[in-house]
Amino acid sequence: MRGFLRRLRALTIKEFRQLFRDRSNLLLGIGLPIILIFIFGYGITFDITGIKLGVVNMNGSEISRRLVSGISGSPIFQVYRYNGVQEAERDFLNQKIEGYLVFRNDFDREYRKGDGKIQFIMDGKDPNRAQTAYMYLTSALGGTLSKAPGTPRAGIVAETRMWFNQPASSTWYIVPGLVVLIMTLVGTFLTALVMAREYERGTLEAIFVSPVRPVEIIIGKIIPYFCVGILGFALCLLAARELFDVPIRCSILLLSLVSMLYLVVALAIGLLISAITRNQFVASQLSVLVTFLPCIMLSGFIFDLRNTPEVIFYIGHILPSTYYMETLKTLFLAGDVHSVVLKNSLILTLYAVGFTGITMIITRKRLD
Repeated sequence: MRGFLRRLRALTIKEFRQLFRDRSNLLLGIGLPIILIFIFGYGITFDITGIKLGVVNMNGSEISRRLVSGISGSPIFQVYRYNGVQEAERDFLNQKIEGYLVFRNDFDREYRKGDGKIQFIMDGKDPNRAQTAYMYLTSALGGTLSKAPGTPRAGIVAETRMWFNQPASSTWYIVPGLVVLIMTLVGTFLTALVMAREYERGTLEAIFVSPVRPVEIIIGKIIPYFCVGILGFALCLLAARELFDVPIRCSILLLSLVSMLYLVVALAIGLLISAITRNQFVASQLSVLVTFLPCIMLSGFIFDLRNTPEVIFYIGHILPSTYYMETLKTLFLAGDVHSVVLKNSLILTLYAVGFTGITMIITRKRLD
């Protein structure tokens, strides 16, 4: 045991010196998370604002004016008023507006009969934006009508409350996923270059003739980049709280432990890739293709896996990042839901043990 600790200490010091000597690793480990935080945090949003909406009010009644004022007061819409349908249609075809409303001449009379209709024309090239615009519009019109005098009261009124994400902000949804992306990229990409670089430079030959064991090589290479990954994780937490106002409703200790566990998985995957490829370029490309891109597309970061085909759903649940994504979003927004955390942590532990064991087997074969 004493010899193990002595050799591990020597290997760890060597890796730390190599890490600080090669500034590009520090740039990737610290600079890249900062860049990704700003790009993804500020550049990606599912919230829809600034919908350019034309209004043609041919009725001019008090209720139609009230409805137009209610839409104009919404931060979702930029309202442009038109005198006729042809004028609005011309701007719509020229893409100066995204849609328009038409209040017909008989709207006031039909409304008093309980059958007031408003024509809504919307650009459908982006169906998600069009559907969201329709929902915002009906909400704004419904809120205005509920305050209008003489409006018939419905028998059932639905009161909506958004649990875990009260402002319904997409930033609260994206930022926890951003942490997963950064941990995946930093953990896998950096370590994927480690052993591949040493194979290319021939420095592993000196280690091969020493009495070190494969497990000592693996642990010695994991420790420095584990520290870099934890630093990136701390930057993500700071940005989530101070820049994006995302609540952290869980125990920081529990959040950190789960993140450390996933970081070990990402580091083990990177070492496995580098041990297989022995080439820096191939290792870097493979790490992006195997971990980073699937993490974006198939882990639930952008697309809800429940809405995907069954095959994609099961493929997504092969990825370790899917379980970390689910855990992190739960911890950030819902708090310490131990059933979710325990289940996913056990799965991540199996991944960590499996990838680390395979890496040591491959390394041992190449040491023989």
